[in-house]
Amino acid sequence: MYDYLRGKAVLVTGGTGSIGSEIVRQVLAQSPAVVRIYSRDENKQYWLESALGQRSDVRYLVGDIREKDRLRRAMKGIEVVFHTAALKQVPSCEYNPFEAVKTNVVGTQNLIEAALEAGCRKVIAVSTDKAINPTSTMGATKLLSERLVATANAWATDTVFSCVRFGNVLNSRGSLVPLAKSQIERGGPVTLTDERMTRFMMPISSAVTLTLEAGGLADGGEIFILKMPALRIRDLLDAVIETYAPTVGIDPAGIKVHKIGVRPGEKLEEELLTGEELPRTTQIKRLLVVHPIHAGIFTPAASIPEALYRSSAAPCLDRSAIISLLYESGALVTGAPLPDKSRVRYEGR
Repeated sequence: MYDYLRGKAVLVTGGTGSIGSEIVRQVLAQSPAVVRIYSRDENKQYWLESALGQRSDVRYLVGDIREKDRLRRAMKGIEVVFHTAALKQVPSCEYNPFEAVKTNVVGTQNLIEAALEAGCRKVIAVSTDKAINPTSTMGATKLLSERLVATANAWATDTVFSCVRFGNVLNSRGSLVPLAKSQIERGGPVTLTDERMTRFMMPISSAVTLTLEAGGLADGGEIFILKMPALRIRDLLDAVIETYAPTVGIDPAGIKVHKIGVRPGEKLEEELLTGEELPRTTQIKRLLVVHPIHAGIFTPAASIPEALYRSSAAPCLDRSAIISLLYESGALVTGAPLPDKSRVRYEGR
């Protein structure tokens, strides 16, 4: 499964982010020749270097995917690319729309062209559920990014381009759980958008493992979708309050939940597939695979259960399973031990 990484030169864009840095760690475990970590934040590079230690097989490159010439230099001799660099915060993209275009769209096209010029063997781009029927600027730019990557296969002769699309990663930088923890530390209230909101969610390490597996399967033009468990956001917040508040000396009963309403561009449910993609989607143990249009795949839509791609139709995790997920993600590292119930599994439902 991981032979495509062993002994290879690998570039990770956005390599100091929550997802990118975990990709770096897991790729390094597969004995690559070198991993180049490409990002625009020298402070995050410093902290990642401190965490990884001095290694002869890691290079830290400061650069922005908006700058094609810098990307060309970074791409020299690279065989495999994981593209995670993006503007991902929905409200931020909503208020700075063209900045999202320059990074998520123009930056992706720059990367595609640089990879083709360098003769890279495989490019795996990380995408998001927000690209499905987008209601936000971020989602619209990620949809365009997906289309650019898929279309690149039309003129690529030696490079495989594919995408991996997944929902929320638990405890990632700037996400709900770190925000809730900081609100708890201040004594509350914890903010909730809407009681009805559901999401697919998975620890970063599990999402990245499946991303690397998808990379090994990629043949060009596919979108690999991770099968992820679903939960209600209110249940997640309740679980964080219950388990985290005592670890910082606060009575969970004293933490109030304040409803703020859905933010601009947000959805109440999460979708991982469109109706147009269903007929060309197949599933394997832990992944859904959207095949390119020209592949000639036709699958009856009913063969893909709605619970696998629509969070409002999926069975939601109970409190115990959510707490297990929080511990597994590293969001909780002190306090009560893991619940006795079986740990969450990711093979589907």
